[in-house]
Amino acid sequence: MKTLDQVPQGAEPALVAELDRLAGVAAELAQRIARGGIDENLAGAAGTNTDGDAQKALDVIADEAFMAALREGDVRHYASEEQDTVVTMNPEGQFAVAIDPLDGSSNIDTNVSIGTIFGIYPAADTPDASFLRPGRDLLASGYAIFGPQCALIVTLGDGVLKYVLDPQSGTFRLLGQVAEIAPDSNEYAINTSNYRHWSKPIRAYIDDRVAGTEGPSGADSNMRWIASLVAETHRILTRGGIFLYPADGRQGYGRGRLRYVYECAPIAFLIEQAGGRATDGQDPILDAVPDTLHMRTPFVFGSSNKVARVATYHDLPDEETSALFGLRGLFRA
Repeated sequence: MKTLDQVPQGAEPALVAELDRLAGVAAELAQRIARGGIDENLAGAAGTNTDGDAQKALDVIADEAFMAALREGDVRHYASEEQDTVVTMNPEGQFAVAIDPLDGSSNIDTNVSIGTIFGIYPAADTPDASFLRPGRDLLASGYAIFGPQCALIVTLGDGVLKYVLDPQSGTFRLLGQVAEIAPDSNEYAINTSNYRHWSKPIRAYIDDRVAGTEGPSGADSNMRWIASLVAETHRILTRGGIFLYPADGRQGYGRGRLRYVYECAPIAFLIEQAGGRATDGQDPILDAVPDTLHMRTPFVFGSSNKVARVATYHDLPDEETSALFGLRGLFRA
């Protein structure tokens, strides 16, 4: 292996080889990001992607780097958030890789953690069929997070492993298995600026978090919002809690904003392997079947008991969620 210092025990060699290629690009990107602003403007505008989202220079750089590395291996189909359609690489390859090459690019120029998210499927006969399938078909998934330390978090379906990049050797060193997600964290992550657009169940759930010891939870909570999915995931894997990006009433947000294929399915696979839960607010994300490559979905994940609690709010009668909201009104000036 070139970049991973230890092979995950019992893993298929061909699959580990693709993980190593991904890790190699991540190590190169970490070094490039660390020099951002010295050699180039990584946060510079670089057009828009297929869904009209603004692209930064680093979005394009990362996409091209991963494509180049994976062309040399056993990947038949490559689906990227930055590409309109699936790219066919090795026609005889046995894997299909879905990737968000650079997650959290709005944070590049603020020096906040950003990352890469990926999922690896067995390749199907046609490009789209490789990815328009339940997330439970994933063979492996993970993310690289570029922060104070560069870490690579990976699952091959048997727990979650943590590697940390040694900047001196350029090697990802295995630190061991990630512990199960803590059930008792008091942290939640959601963008409360969208409060007025949420459904009643989501507003009621957040109202009860804000009510703290005076509300039904009987405990105070702390809100976190980084606007980087890898950073939110890393915090939850480290110390528990819950992340919510629900659907809302704004145009273009009726099915949420995060993409199933490139973001939600790979993260959900990791979270379940760490003992957590991931849903669309009600149903398990990994059971869903995307209808397009860039399909968006509501996404709620984290400590299992907390995610289950959100689902119960959707089961409440409409008048009860209305009552919860009316009684509290905690976001009113």
